[in-house]
Amino acid sequence: MKQLLQHINSPADVRKLPVEALPALAEELRAYIIEVMSERGGHLGASLGVVELTVALHYVFNTPSDPLIWDVGHQCYAHKILTGRREAFRNIRQEGGISGFPKREESTYDVFGTGHSSTSLSVTLGMAMAADLAGDKSQVHIAVIGDASIVSGMAFEALNYAGTTQANMLIVLNDNAMAIDPTVGALATYFSGLRAGEEDTFFGDLNITYKGKVDGHNLPALITALEAEKDGSGVRLLHVITTKGKGLAQAEQQQSKYHSTGAFDKVTGLPFTEKTALPDKYQDVVGKTLTELALNNPRIVAITPAMTTGSGLLTMKAQFPDRVLDVGIAEQHAVTFAAGWAVAGFVPYCVVYSTFLQRAYDQLIHDVALQNLPVVFCIDRAGLVEDGATHHGVFDIGFLRVVPNLVIASPRNATELRNLLYTAQEGLPYPIAIRYPRGRCHQQDWQQAFESIPIGKGVVLKEGSEVAVISIGTTYELALEQIAQAKEAERFGLFDIRFLKPLDEDLLQHIFQKYKVIITIEEGSAIGGLGSAIAAFAAKGGYTNTLKIVGLPDRFVTEAEGRTSLQQGLASALKEL
Repeated sequence: MKQLLQHINSPADVRKLPVEALPALAEELRAYIIEVMSERGGHLGASLGVVELTVALHYVFNTPSDPLIWDVGHQCYAHKILTGRREAFRNIRQEGGISGFPKREESTYDVFGTGHSSTSLSVTLGMAMAADLAGDKSQVHIAVIGDASIVSGMAFEALNYAGTTQANMLIVLNDNAMAIDPTVGALATYFSGLRAGEEDTFFGDLNITYKGKVDGHNLPALITALEAEKDGSGVRLLHVITTKGKGLAQAEQQQSKYHSTGAFDKVTGLPFTEKTALPDKYQDVVGKTLTELALNNPRIVAITPAMTTGSGLLTMKAQFPDRVLDVGIAEQHAVTFAAGWAVAGFVPYCVVYSTFLQRAYDQLIHDVALQNLPVVFCIDRAGLVEDGATHHGVFDIGFLRVVPNLVIASPRNATELRNLLYTAQEGLPYPIAIRYPRGRCHQQDWQQAFESIPIGKGVVLKEGSEVAVISIGTTYELALEQIAQAKEAERFGLFDIRFLKPLDEDLLQHIFQKYKVIITIEEGSAIGGLGSAIAAFAAKGGYTNTLKIVGLPDRFVTEAEGRTSLQQGLASALKEL
């Protein structure tokens, strides 16, 4: 820790420094972020890009009295360090440590939780108008939003309404020409023109005063620009130009790769070399399989909302650049866009993280399922993930299960995932959702000859005598482990239901007729998921077997809490028997 940063316990301490000292503080901040991220991993690039902007905002404005909202929240690392969490930052995103995103329970400086993009303008406008109605004219309400986040439909809706108000709201447009991948779309081209010196027409036509552009790494220039806004009024936008990954050469040169990192060498910026060859990640299984399928099926396209890299689609994009369509941070558009391709006779694979699909639920129901269009939803990050409650994919089982016409599958390994992707393009007359987790599969040899998977058929993994455990997806691994540790393991049968919808009723009838006790295990909310589906089947069939449901509790959990809950819940259920 350097000599300036160690004395910063709140923004008030930043404001005590002379302006001339702020660049040195920024460099210490940047070095500290790199040091911790090199050990822990995390959202590196975005936070490095806003170090100077963070210092300037807290220096000029009276935070938290002047509310400051970060969008997307993964650029908040410097903010957390300057707002009393300097030492806690060493354990960011670790069990018992602070969140990687703004979190209201953590600090009064985290005014609003922003784990997803494009929410800042709506919430900041609401707060600003509330202050105005309450007669408080002193507050400046500040939203920092990226050039990728501002293209989302929700942000457009907020901009459209903001221009009709007199709210004291400052929008800081953090323009680094990047989401995880380079930004796309007409507005990205427009911002490029603004960076080149063209005059603004878009924001002005919305009655939002455009100001800019400002070098986001020039602290004196930033402070001058922000000081001019302290006594401003109305809705205005300050255009700040930054470089994602600023200050770490590797992060600047490979901005997509260093958006979120594992551990790396803090001097060279290079990731540590793995000692042994690792299996592919599930996302790469999807990307490689779709590339292979697309070679033989010209009707296949892949659609993703700003997640080309994160969803493993770079391989396919390199080979079929016109058939991988990144629509930007626009999940609703992505789903209905996919519906349009399906109407035209193509096979659209809509590749989206589970937690982001929540944003397009209406489109999934009305634009796809209601019209029974054969869109293939590849639902990545289904289950628990290290980013915590904002990114867990633990609700999709429940919210998808109630939708008519939709087939829901969760492969237990990479080979099944590959075969389900193959099955989905064989002319299915209805939509299908294929769920798979984050992380690496446990197979090195998953690229086997394609086989069709019968829709709605589960798998008998192990027969027993008294107790049946029904798993879905990769939870069978936990079930196998717990059964192996149980007394009289031969008592326990294990069944992979594989399809949540339609359920394999023949298999379930066999289970309920043979086994006295049935246990379900799922890496999702225990409410409304697999266990609930099995309970409904039992009620409909008049079965009175003992049924135990093991799933995640009815609260927001960390990844470690969730995994512990599942492990202990299943162990306890088996032990009782």
